[in-house]
Amino acid sequence: MTISMRSSDNMVITTVPLLSEINLGFSKFLVGIISALFYSSTFIATFYLNPRLNSTIRRKIFVSSNVVITILLLLYYFSDAIILWPVSALSGLAYGMLIPNLITSASLVNDQKARERLISLYSVGLSLSLIIGPAFEDYILAATGDNYREVFLYFIPIAIVGLVASIWINFPENRKENRKYAIKNKALKVSILTITTYNVPFAALSIFLTLFAISRFHVSGSVAYSPYIYFFSISFATRLFMTWRPFRYIKRPLIVSIIITSLVLISFPFLPNFTSFIFVMMLLGIPHGSIFPVSTIMISRGTTLEERADVNSYFMAYNNLLFMIIPLVFGYVVKFIGYSISFVILVIPVVITTILLFKKYGKDEIFFHKRVNAKNKGIPVK
Repeated sequence: MTISMRSSDNMVITTVPLLSEINLGFSKFLVGIISALFYSSTFIATFYLNPRLNSTIRRKIFVSSNVVITILLLLYYFSDAIILWPVSALSGLAYGMLIPNLITSASLVNDQKARERLISLYSVGLSLSLIIGPAFEDYILAATGDNYREVFLYFIPIAIVGLVASIWINFPENRKENRKYAIKNKALKVSILTITTYNVPFAALSIFLTLFAISRFHVSGSVAYSPYIYFFSISFATRLFMTWRPFRYIKRPLIVSIIITSLVLISFPFLPNFTSFIFVMMLLGIPHGSIFPVSTIMISRGTTLEERADVNSYFMAYNNLLFMIIPLVFGYVVKFIGYSISFVILVIPVVITTILLFKKYGKDEIFFHKRVNAKNKGIPVK
């Protein structure tokens, strides 16, 4: 289910900008707006709708959303400059009802080590889908001569597989959930600061990476799309390592990931060729692979089972808010200073968020894995 959902979701996120600009003649600012519309709809689903539904209704809407996504992929193929807007809005709503519930389902194991390993394995599924999806799309674009419309048709069978798989997804009972408490939860605040250190630049990259490569290196659409494959391959390897060796103490790898993110962003104006661009995108795959599972692990450490579904919903709502605002602002700024300097500027919010995170929560126990010490009569210790 994760592989199906994320591969088709990522395809929509990265292909709609290409369809809108290259096929439909949208300006870069309108490309940012159509992307913001998708994420604003997802935000509504994750922040307002999903937390207010009981588990029975959530499950029904979850399965129904997969049906809707399959239909919308067909409608994308027939979209013009008008139809594209409502189709993108409905797509955002549908995907918004899937993502937080999948994360919660991956964190239902009681044993902490097993749960964190399963969360990492879920993240591996995400990364695997982000290898399969871009590789499949790269093949389609090469075979069809960069026909972005046909990509949506070829992903319909993948969406159907997700629809079938969705029937077996577990949903926790949520009678004791308290939305007001969930939104004030410390684990939510820590995870939000953590994910901000990466998703601010990634929100821009996910929409404008291919357009940047075409503009800077004058390559074809299929070649410009190929860095996603290398990027997500490294992300996949990182998450596979985290599944095999779960981090007990997550502060140090988090710092390394933030440093890599900052250095890569600073390097954008100095990239001499397309090969160097692929190399820095591979480096950027390391923080992409680590920071999201670290954030969700923080949520699992700092919440009860009853709170987790709501906290995950608000966590994903915040991510959707980033992906709604950042592309819009980035698309506007690019008009004046170009892609390279715009990416460098994204280092500023990364540094500010990092300082806030470690100043307030750097010594918090949420950064530690609690283990049981037999000599201490079973009392969990750091």
